[in-house]
Amino acid sequence: MSVSTPVAPQVRPPDTKVASPRRGGLRRAVVRALPVSPAVILLVLFLAGPIGYCAYIAFTDLQLTGQAHASFVGFDNFRAAFQDEAFLNAVWLTLVFTVLSSLVGQNTLGLALAALMQRASKPVRTVVGGIVITAWVLPEVVAGFLLYAFFRREGTLNAILDWLHLPSQNWLFTLPILAVSFANVWRGTAFSMLVYSAALNEIPKEITEAAEVDGAGGWRRMWHITLPMIRRSIGTNLMLNTLQTLSVFGLIWVMTRGGPSGKSQTLPLFMYEQAFQKSMIGYGTAVALLLLVVGSLFSLVYMRLLRTEV
Repeated sequence: MSVSTPVAPQVRPPDTKVASPRRGGLRRAVVRALPVSPAVILLVLFLAGPIGYCAYIAFTDLQLTGQAHASFVGFDNFRAAFQDEAFLNAVWLTLVFTVLSSLVGQNTLGLALAALMQRASKPVRTVVGGIVITAWVLPEVVAGFLLYAFFRREGTLNAILDWLHLPSQNWLFTLPILAVSFANVWRGTAFSMLVYSAALNEIPKEITEAAEVDGAGGWRRMWHITLPMIRRSIGTNLMLNTLQTLSVFGLIWVMTRGGPSGKSQTLPLFMYEQAFQKSMIGYGTAVALLLLVVGSLFSLVYMRLLRTEV
């Protein structure tokens, strides 16, 4: 009868350490984050930091002149804004300017130009693309002076109307918000055209050709095939155009300075007037913070739409 020899249990040396899965995952995350850490630090310093400081100023009565120390006033600046008729007028004009020049003007005209240039000859595409992109790359101040010369009382538009024996008017005085909206459409349509041109080039030709063989007309192909397939590009373009339009300042300032009587004074111009012309930095910053909130709401809506798969 054989007797089995008992096996002694293995004892791990006291200095041996086994890394836990959680610690290993944390180490990998730190290593992966190292390459982007300089960019994160710069964003915190030059973006999050100023935004946080502006948010603090918005709750104070800070002024440029005649004040030794700023006091914390809570929501007084925001209450004053919503009780100010000039602020409410600026909010309304900002919405009108954004809808006319961005959601309707730049978006629709950019899509139409992109669709037409798909079928145009190469010389036509070169000329039209060059003209539209030239308007886009012009500095905002230069574009503002050009459109001011176009819409002023003795400007190009009235000269054309007089030549056609049509009634003319002082567009910058009677319809200033429409004039600056048209100016923003003229200057910013190129971006939408480029976005939609790239999106249309990605649509397989077999799909449109099959729809054409089945008898679908141009409008039916556009509505049932083209628009659904470039839906994500439409959402991205609308979001970028809206955010850019909400912050337009130089173009309107050069053309009308927000006048006459505030008829073209959008929120950026109202904010500038309160903060730097009337020296109420706290109140002007509160308006800027409200504009930031409006832009964030638009972004959330567009991002929600972009999550939907085509």
